[in-house]
Amino acid sequence: MREEDTIICRCEDVTLADIRTALDEGLTDFEELKRMLRCTMGSCQGRTCRELILREIAAARGVAPDEVEIPVYRPPTAPVRLGELAEAYERRGGDDGDE
Repeated sequence: MREEDTIICRCEDVTLADIRTALDEGLTDFEELKRMLRCTMGSCQGRTCRELILREIAAARGVAPDEVEIPVYRPPTAPVRLGELAEAYERRGGDDGDE
């Protein structure tokens, strides 16, 4: 397997080639990559790919990874199972007829 075919973001199926191509085309930061490729937006919320992506951005810019700004994470910051939402809905009393 070629290095470029390596999956970086498993949740959104983003490869190393996808990230490098986006950086070569002028995307300059993590937030832009996130918006264009959806990396870190899957069920793991970037827990498996964030550091790998930071390293690629840093290498493309010629800076240290700690100089790359990390995007703001918005709630939920941890994945929530649909079953948990359904259980909370049922505990609250289910459909209250306000629709």
